Amino acid sequence: MSIEIKNLTKNFGDTCALDDVTLSFGENKIFGLLGNNGAGKSTLLGIVTDRLYPTSGTVEVDGENVTNNDTALSKVFLVAEQNMFPEDMSVKKAFNTAQLFYPDFDRAYAEKLSAKFGLNTKKKIKALSTGYSSIFRLILGLSVNTPYLLFDEPVLGLDAQHRDMFYRLLMEKYAEKPCTIIVSTHLIAEAAELIEHTVIIRDGRIIRDCPSSDLTANVYSVSGPGMLVDAYLSDKHVLTVNTLGGLKTACVEGGTAALPEGLVLSRVNLQDYFISLMEEEDRK
Repeated sequence: MSIEIKNLTKNFGDTCALDDVTLSFGENKIFGLLGNNGAGKSTLLGIVTDRLYPTSGTVEVDGENVTNNDTALSKVFLVAEQNMFPEDMSVKKAFNTAQLFYPDFDRAYAEKLSAKFGLNTKKKIKALSTGYSSIFRLILGLSVNTPYLLFDEPVLGLDAQHRDMFYRLLMEKYAEKPCTIIVSTHLIAEAAELIEHTVIIRDGRIIRDCPSSDLTANVYSVSGPGMLVDAYLSDKHVLTVNTLGGLKTACVEGGTAALPEGLVLSRVNLQDYFISLMEEEDRK
């Protein structure tokens, strides 16, 4: 069971949003889809869910092409900023509608989450605040029970308490009923502990695709007096270098070597690695 993306290209006029993307999202794993604004994340998820048509290439869910294929699409649910329900529909009626299209939709769980988040299910969708519009869509995603669950910037508009609640509920749901989850986000630090496999997209191209533990295990920071750091970096793959007075700190990708006295090595988290990688890409 997997989502297979093969040689996917999407052009909007003269703009190439996706450039020959090939990816596989396997069974029962949490993926992080990371990239700056305009990198192609939303376009990719839109094509996976057949909301957008590719210029070329294919997307298959469990071996079936998703284009105009209700069987394949019924296995995938996308939580995105766009509301797919009529705005004059109430939250409660939206839950009723979700039950019609997704037979495994857990209505009781949706009602429980609504109470937990303080969402008034009698309200019309158009009357919800920005934050509660996001909460409404998140509750749908957490309750729908499809094999593939996609989140495009899921916590936009949520306060810190509600963001934390969402992440905890997502992990609880995943532990109880594993599925394939793709989280597209720029709030990397908050989601880093969830992400088992990281995909980094830049200008429509995939530049990293590997387990998160492998990604960060191969990156480190070295700091110390500028001359010592420069000598150490002479044969290294350096992502970024920052200087403060006579001290330098560099982010390095690749295996570590014995450090000379006077230098300090530290690990790099996923967000810092992403920032350093983007800075390196900016210089190309």
